[in-house]
This record gives sequence, C-alpha cells and structure tokens, in this order.
Amino acid sequence: MAEWKKVKLKDILKQYRNTHWVEDKHYKQVTISQTGEVSYRGTKHGSQIGRKRQFIIDLKNHPNTLIFIRQGVYKGGIGICPKEVDGCLVTENMPMFDIVGVNPEYLIYYLKSPQFKENVDKLVPLGTAQKAVHERQLLEIEIFLPSLKEQERIIKGVKSNSENISELNNINNKNESYISKLRQQILQEAVQGKLVKQDPKDEPVSVLLKKIQKEKDKLIKEGKLKKEKPFKTISEEEIPYELPNGWEWVRLGDICERIHYGYTASAIHNNKGVRLLRITDIQNSKVKWNGVPSCQISDSECNKYILNENDILIARTGGTIGKSYLVKNINVKAVFASYLIRAIPLKKINPDYIKIFLGSILYWDQLFQNSMGTGQPNVNGVALSNLKFPLPPLSEQKRIVEKVDKLMAYCDELENQVKESQENSERLMSAVLKESFEK
Repeated sequence: MAEWKKVKLKDILKQYRNTHWVEDKHYKQVTISQTGEVSYRGTKHGSQIGRKRQFIIDLKNHPNTLIFIRQGVYKGGIGICPKEVDGCLVTENMPMFDIVGVNPEYLIYYLKSPQFKENVDKLVPLGTAQKAVHERQLLEIEIFLPSLKEQERIIKGVKSNSENISELNNINNKNESYISKLRQQILQEAVQGKLVKQDPKDEPVSVLLKKIQKEKDKLIKEGKLKKEKPFKTISEEEIPYELPNGWEWVRLGDICERIHYGYTASAIHNNKGVRLLRITDIQNSKVKWNGVPSCQISDSECNKYILNENDILIARTGGTIGKSYLVKNINVKAVFASYLIRAIPLKKINPDYIKIFLGSILYWDQLFQNSMGTGQPNVNGVALSNLKFPLPPLSEQKRIVEKVDKLMAYCDELENQVKESQENSERLMSAVLKESFEK
C-alpha cells in the first residue's frame, strides 16, 4: 500500500471563522443529525439568540465546508454542508473547516467509518455535565490517506455497496409503514364490528346501557358522581357508519364515571412522595415509574387526582394531543399532570376496548375535528365526552380485545423482524466502510 500515507486531520481540515454580531433580524439555523446530515432547521429572531457573537457558514468562499457539534461528534454529529445552509448562523460549538487536499466524498465516507468512531471514542471529553470534543483534539486524529486515484476507487466501491444497502433500507421503511397501517386498520375494524363474529346470545347493548345507568345512579347516590344533563342523542346525520346488530352509538362520556383535567404542580426530581405523571413520561403506551418525578400535594387534592387501575389518560394539547395511556399494574402512589385528561371508565365497560377505540381512525378523525386553538391544537374534556363511541355487547368487547391482542402481537413480531433487518443493514454498511479504509 505504497500509495497510502499517514496524515492528521489538521493537514486536510483548515478552520475558518466568519464572526457575526447578532442584529435585530431573523437568522437561518442548521442542525446535524446523528448520521452526519447537515440541514436547514428554521429561523430564529436575533432577540431570541442569547450569545450575540455567532458565526456564518460561507459556502461561496468555502464551498467544501465541514462542520461538527462539539457535544455531538461522539454520536455522529459531523458532516459536510449542502448549498441550502449557506449563510446560516452557527455557535462556536459548531466549528467550520475548509476541506483541502482530499476528495470531500472520500472524507465524508471516512467520517462514517468504524475507524473514525474508534478514534473519536478515545478522545478525553471536555467538561463533566455533557461530553464535548474541542476541535484541537479532533484535528490531531491520524488517518491513512491514499492517492486521489485510490480515493476515487474507494468512493466508487462504497457507492456501489451503499446503493444496494439503501435499497434494502427502502424495503425496510416500506415494511415499517405497512405494519403501521396494518395496526391502524386492525383497530378500525375492531370498532366497526368486523374483527370478530357477533353472537346472537350476547346480552344486547340496550340492556348494558340500563345497567350502566343503574351504576351511575348508585354513584350519584353515594356522592361519588355529580348529576349532570344527559349527553345529546346521536342523530342519524351524525352516524359515521352502520353498526352490527346489537351495537349502539353512544358518547364517550356516557360510559365514563368522570372525564377531568389533571393536577397543576411543579415536578420534583426524586423518587419520594406522590409521583406526578406527565405526558413525557408516557412512551409507547408504557411508563417507567422509577423515572417519574414527585410533587407536593395535600391529602385532599391527592384523593381527587390519585391514579387507579384502568384509568385512561389522554394528552390534551400540543404535538402529543390525543395520545392515550391505560393505567395497568400501577405499584406507586401517583397523580397526573394538568396537560393530561383522565377518563374513568364505568365498571360495566371493558377499559381495554376503550383503549382500542382511542387508537382507531374514528377516534383521531373526531379528535382533530374538535381540537381548538389557532396556535397549537388543544382538546378539552367536553369535546372528549362528546366523542361518538361504537358500543358492542360486553361479551363481544372481551372477544374484540383478545383478538386485537393476538393481531398486535403478530405486528410486534413483524416489527422485530424489520428492526433486525435494519440493524443488519447498519452492520453491513459499517463492514463495507471498515474494509474500505483498512490499510
């Protein structure tokens, strides 16, 4: 390998700085993904930028500009700037470099290689709160650099393999999308009565509704439920689709003991006292209770907001609007935060069936029709209470839940296969890059 020579990154990367003092105007900003993709992320007004000394990306004078994030380079936050980020503002934590004496494509492939990642991982990070790498450390990394002709040969080889791996990734992405649509279709067919056979021996919903009313009357008598006006009857014009025999359209509020907002409090980040469950603590319909903060709350307030088995929580605002969580196997004393709404199902309703409804197309269509606000979307307890709900007999609710659980387990299995294929693609690409840059 006589054509290869050892160089330091500082031999092929020359730092430049276009200092700019922030003015009273809007500025374009950039972001760098963990795969090294540099892209335009939006604008911010100068008044919102804290540090007034910033730097400008200049692709007119430095067309092959490399940029990295001091705190993100360990995770792949390093890449070459595309034309769209010319003129964007960056902080001193995103140093910029001219690429000289090396083919930029060759360099970018190298920066994604296991060899480069191994070298970066050996660097001693600056600071203790957040791992960061200073550019003077990075520039001392040594690499083997072949001739320009050899660089072109390596680029051609990596591209050829990369195209095949990209095709595999496209297949994985399509499969992922298909499984997501399949899940939604399962939930929609469940609330349309198409997933399991109807049994004429099932107790009709008309009888179930009488039992529900009896349960509500008992709660009112015990002082656990306020007597309220009945929800508006669903007219023929409002009916989204025809239900099977034995089913009836009701309002979500008809089958719940209560639908109400959560508790307003500041989170205390320890594991003592009463926990305060927030939207951010709910991920993929699961909660890691050890990570949920606590809050200060009186005994009387705690009694109002204490979470119980089979409570259903719904996010009421922002990007997570409509996201739901069914409380299961709760082993801590917890209340729920104010950006969540709780629906407490009546005992005569299967809470798992309600959760199925909260994932269906029917639910999401109604939710966004009823969301309010000109800025971020918001839904309130009244709107949730008035959602049209397809109610099957109680026995059929159970059969639907069992069927959905089986089908969702099948979807989980498919997703695991796709995930394994994606991981194999990443390993394959890593192997291609490693082999390409081995001397």
